[in-house]
This record gives sequence, structure tokens and C-alpha cells, in this order.
Amino acid sequence: MIFERTLMAVAAAAAIAAAAAVSVVAAFFALYALVLPYVGPAGAAAVVAGAAALVVILGALFLARKAEGPRRKAAPPPEASLVEKIILVARAHPILSVGAAVAAGVYGLKNPELVAAVMRAFMDKPEPPKH
Repeated sequence: MIFERTLMAVAAAAAIAAAAAVSVVAAFFALYALVLPYVGPAGAAAVVAGAAALVVILGALFLARKAEGPRRKAAPPPEASLVEKIILVARAHPILSVGAAVAAGVYGLKNPELVAAVMRAFMDKPEPPKH
């Protein structure tokens, strides 16, 4: 029962494809006959070849667009991280950033545990988010 339905569907698809092919060939013969008196046999053949190429290109563009799927809105750019914000401030105010770096160095010499904690925070890899 299922095999017969599948076979009938394949036969129907083949018949539709054959009918479409015959229609396209007939349309190109009609185009050839239409332009033959104006451009001669070679020119008419060139017009038909150009029309066939145009049909193929349009079909390929249509199928490529279908293959892409529905278009989605672009995701908004991610918010800048703390490190990126610090780099932006350092580029905008270089003298201020040098002073802050010197102050952080002096404070770090007096409190090495804080420096170790900050280094661990930057060196440890964050866990991936769970969805």
C-alpha cells in the first residue's frame, strides 16, 4: 500500500517534470521562430541561448534564496566588557591611565593577596552558560 503510493508519487513527479521540459523547449522554439526573421539563424540561436541562461540564473537565485531560509534580524552587538571599557578610557586619557597604573602598582605592593586574587580572576576561564 505505502509502496504503491510512493511509486505513484514518483510517477506523477516524473510526468510533471516531463511536461515542464516540453513546455520550456516549445517556448524556446517559439522564441527562435519569433526572432529568426530579424537576426538570422545564428542570432536567433544566440537569443535563445541567452534566454535559457537567464532562466537558469533566475532559477538558481530563487533556489539559493530558498536555501537561506527566513531572514532574521541581526543580533545587537554585545555590550563592551570591563577590559574593553578600561582600554577605551586608557586611550582617551593616557596620562590619567598612567597615574592609575602607578597607584594600582603601589597599592599592589602593599597588598599582594589582592593582586593574586585579581590575577586569578583574569586567568581562570569562565564556565560556559547553561541554557
